[in-house]
Amino acid sequence: MEFRIDRSSGLPAYLQLVRQVREALRLGWLGPGDRLPTVRDVVARSGVNANTVLKAYRELELSGLVEARQGSGTFIKAGLGSTDPEVMAALRARLAEWVREAREAGLDIEDIDALVRSVLAADEDGNQITAGDGVAVL
Repeated sequence: MEFRIDRSSGLPAYLQLVRQVREALRLGWLGPGDRLPTVRDVVARSGVNANTVLKAYRELELSGLVEARQGSGTFIKAGLGSTDPEVMAALRARLAEWVREAREAGLDIEDIDALVRSVLAADEDGNQITAGDGVAVL
């Protein structure tokens, strides 16, 4: 697994690491028994502080997703997501095609993000959910 840190995102680096592991678990790219990169490797490749990586790994451990094995590394303990990996791969391919079309139509990343968030913040009938509905809007 290769971590990527976006220093302009406003999201702390340790949370970016946690998010990337969780996403890899949901997408089936990581599963129980897989080993996460060593702290030293993450520091060398991403440029983040070792304490940042340790904080992320601790967060994942507290949530029951990984376990640290003394002298062996950090390993995935549990998976996320219950969808068949083939279904996820097919949906990802369709989404990638949609993103390509959106870029060809002139949308930038923020435009695409806004569209996706608006769809995610809608109910099953397509009605926008507002903060007044007692739901946190993205």
